[in-house]
Amino acid sequence: MYIKVPASAGVRKEDGGALIHSGLQCSDRSLPISRSPYLKYLVGFVGALGALEAIMIILGWRFVRRAHRSLGPAEMGYRCQLVVGFRRFTYAQLKAMTRNFSKEIGNGGFGSVYRGVLEDGRTAVAVKRLEGVTQGEAEFWAEVAVIGRINHINLVRVWGFCAEGKNRLLVYEYLENGSLDKLLFASDAAKVLNWEKRYAIAVETAMVLAYLHEECLEWVLHCDVKPQNILLDGQYRPKLADFGMSKLTERGAAAGGSSRRVKCEVSRVRGTRGYMAPEWMVNQEITAKADVYSFGVVLLELITGKSATTGVSEGQWNDLIRWVDERMEGRHGMDKMVDEGLNGGYDEVQAELVLRVALLCVRTNKNETPAMSTVVGLLLGDLSQDDDWSSQGSPA
Repeated sequence: MYIKVPASAGVRKEDGGALIHSGLQCSDRSLPISRSPYLKYLVGFVGALGALEAIMIILGWRFVRRAHRSLGPAEMGYRCQLVVGFRRFTYAQLKAMTRNFSKEIGNGGFGSVYRGVLEDGRTAVAVKRLEGVTQGEAEFWAEVAVIGRINHINLVRVWGFCAEGKNRLLVYEYLENGSLDKLLFASDAAKVLNWEKRYAIAVETAMVLAYLHEECLEWVLHCDVKPQNILLDGQYRPKLADFGMSKLTERGAAAGGSSRRVKCEVSRVRGTRGYMAPEWMVNQEITAKADVYSFGVVLLELITGKSATTGVSEGQWNDLIRWVDERMEGRHGMDKMVDEGLNGGYDEVQAELVLRVALLCVRTNKNETPAMSTVVGLLLGDLSQDDDWSSQGSPA
């Protein structure tokens, strides 16, 4: 080892003032270095530990690669569901829970729904048996995984799934008051659904559609908004069902644009006659405005208590919209349009507000219909949300 020292360290002065270089005086005796007897064992142990860790990392990496190569789409989907908190059911379990699918509580374009009870004997569930699912397993699981990640207080929760062979089933929370259509179009509808409940259903359904269109990470078109897909819990709060069964798409809005151009797979989702926007009839591109139109029809049903599907056949115009238009042109008052079963028990200002919003939603030109976020604002009384509001006529 060498130590560099300044040259002045070896210089001193004599009495006469002359500088004399005296040099450094170092002993040639080396000092013993103290070594611990355990040091070599410690070094050996650390080296062995590092080698073992490196071997484990290499083996783990090879195992993960091999596992991913051997996983099929269904198993990958299963793991994906575990991440979002789903439970995987076997087909035998769901068959037992539904008593061999004996109690059907609903039927729609994607399949039939049955009431079931979990193994605890207390918790009721709704089991949807999907029909016409023709895409591959990987695509199916990808879409189901997206459904599990979408959460809103007004969306029906998905609790689990089953995928065995050709069987595809989803398990939902069970809502005791069923679908809106069974209450709204019943003979005693006004006794169960008073105006306050109808207005709350309108506002909250608009909110969840605005969420699906504009707020959630995966923008979703419903493509089949109708009373049959609006379920009611014990307090008659609405929850939208079948929200994830339409084709999930990427955001495609132009920068700064208020209208989201979200495409929908027409071949898979055709909507329901009476609620289908005009663009469905001529095979135009389907955007979020198709849901706006359908929601407008639902608003008219909530106001009038009349079904939009009565007497409607393929290619036929919506008779309910025509019925309302005729009364608007004839300057009839709200009492001639609001469900007569309410016997005048409604807020006239609110009813007129909902009617005018509905008529905005069902305009035949989709470029003139508002976005769902605008619809929410209008229903809550913020009339500055839409420039066309002041120009729209109102009932006498």
